[in-house]
Amino acid sequence: MKLKTVLTWAAVAFVLWWIIQQPTSAAHLVHNIGNVLTSAAHGLSDFIASL
Repeated sequence: MKLKTVLTWAAVAFVLWWIIQQPTSAAHLVHNIGNVLTSAAHGLSDFIASL
């Protein structure tokens, strides 16, 4: 097997294990990522509007 494939599957397994073991932390991470993306979108739209 190629190293990239092994590392990809190891990362997927780790993420699944983490979601099962720490669902609250995983939910907070997803929520925070959503907040960052929302903030970035608002900033970009404010920049475009100011042009």
